[in-house]
Amino acid sequence: MGEPEQMVSMLFGFIVSQAIRALVELSVADHLAEGPLTAAEIAQREDSALDSTYRLMRAGVAIGLLTIDDDERFHSTALLGTVRKDNPRSLRGFALGLTNAAHWLPWGRFVTTVRTGRNQTEEVLGAPLFEYLQQHREDADEFTAGMQSLTAAWTTDDLISQLDTDGVGLTVDVGGRDGALTRRLQRDNPALRGIVFDRPDVAQALRSEIADQRTDVVGGDFFEALPAADLYTLKFILHDWDDESCVRILRCCRNSMEPGARVAIIDFLVDSHERDVTALMDLNMLTVPGGRERTLDEVDALLTKAGLVRSAVRTSSDSPQRIVEAVATAP
Repeated sequence: MGEPEQMVSMLFGFIVSQAIRALVELSVADHLAEGPLTAAEIAQREDSALDSTYRLMRAGVAIGLLTIDDDERFHSTALLGTVRKDNPRSLRGFALGLTNAAHWLPWGRFVTTVRTGRNQTEEVLGAPLFEYLQQHREDADEFTAGMQSLTAAWTTDDLISQLDTDGVGLTVDVGGRDGALTRRLQRDNPALRGIVFDRPDVAQALRSEIADQRTDVVGGDFFEALPAADLYTLKFILHDWDDESCVRILRCCRNSMEPGARVAIIDFLVDSHERDVTALMDLNMLTVPGGRERTLDEVDALLTKAGLVRSAVRTSSDSPQRIVEAVATAP
């Protein structure tokens, strides 16, 4: 592929992402798991227009998600299989969460964001991201599904197994939403009790699904106060926020920590060997919530301001994420 063709392919990226969303909404990967189907059969199952369904699936062939045989039957590829509902590491939720209005519309003002250094989400959506999600349940549900999807895909067993919970009685999953991380830690440590802490509306919606004898769901504001605990996990939390906000969150952890407690930040780290996904995720954080991905030095600076100090960094070859652990500095 020459440079002009490569550039055109890259410029069509927004079309590709919306085509993927449409294939996900029509459950094409799930239908084709049973075997090849024609566009007409997909359209009948999904009550969609035949012509546009065929054209969507033809584009799916062009981008490597589908193949087509001589009988005009479409077959799934392994790549499309990554968004199947029954895939344990399915990216279906991420495909929907990344392409809905809450994420899609602010990107229309990206150049303004770069020129001013200030994201345009409030101007476009009428409210900052998390306030908008409180007011739009469907988008909020897709956002939650997107976080669940990334947890399944990137917060791998190998990475999480390096987070030692021996001697930890209670963990707080800060902004934990579905509590997937807490359940994963409890699988390795049957004695571990957990609190999933999130906004009151999120907590109320999920309490009946998550709460059990070992896990409680608490609603509140992680800028103001957190329950006392031995371990605080912050997965995909700090990258949503500017530095001042991150220090407030970390300081709340510091103020609530039991003696000997730790904070575990699970996020991307920007370094000289960063993966492409980290740089692109950083632009997404800039554009939509107004946060950023950080270098280890930048994370250390946040910890210092919050009265914490880094004690370990955990890595895994099968995950782009890192775990940065921190403990309280002397008062």
